[in-house]
Amino acid sequence: MTTVNECLILAAGNGSRIASLSGSTPKPLVPLLGAPLLEHILLSAHSAGIEKFVIVVGYRANAIREWFADQRFRDFAVTIVENRDYHKANGVSALAAKSELRNPFLLLMADHIFEARTARALLQQRVAEDEVILGVDYNVDRIFDLEDATKVRLQGAEISDIGKDLSRYDALDTGMFLCAPGLFERLESAKKDGNCSLCDGMRQLALERKLKSFEIGDGHWQDVDTPEAFAYTESIFERDFSESAILQRFVRV
Repeated sequence: MTTVNECLILAAGNGSRIASLSGSTPKPLVPLLGAPLLEHILLSAHSAGIEKFVIVVGYRANAIREWFADQRFRDFAVTIVENRDYHKANGVSALAAKSELRNPFLLLMADHIFEARTARALLQQRVAEDEVILGVDYNVDRIFDLEDATKVRLQGAEISDIGKDLSRYDALDTGMFLCAPGLFERLESAKKDGNCSLCDGMRQLALERKLKSFEIGDGHWQDVDTPEAFAYTESIFERDFSESAILQRFVRV
């Protein structure tokens, strides 16, 4: 089995829902327990086995570039891709990176934190050509903002539908995807008026029965998209993310 060591992180949005907390700071750089969200994502993914990152930026892209220029990440490589159409849906941001990724890769959101062990388990799955495997959580009762969460409907291990507005669903989308590069073709075909979301591409894969699920079990994750979600995540971080490199650095020093 080929080892997956590449990761695409979508970090282009303007984070309007968190503006009262972030001001003009791009959401990936908003600090959570003393470290930018993006650093949480990078270190957790690296701990899971990722060695090459492709990061799509957009809103205040230069601020993110400047942050990277001040860091000393020696253990992994980072390529920054700019999406000037960052005001469009997140599928457009994913497509901005398609020339950088020709092998299976981990796809992450810049505002979803997770445990390294969960990402490591997902990376150990075998993703077939043109498939995507989405980490899903059946523990819907522990999610902070269930209304805003992206839901998935399942038929066995296959995902038959995905979206925030599903009235009937079985589990939640954790924002962690193990992808074959064929995802980009589905996103291109899903475009309407030059726009598409990740969910649009995932629904196309679901129609082809190529969107699979991976149950994360007792793994923890959080979508940190609002000031309230930030406050909640900080309150449970030491309990649910005890192995985080950020926690070791900033809380137990």
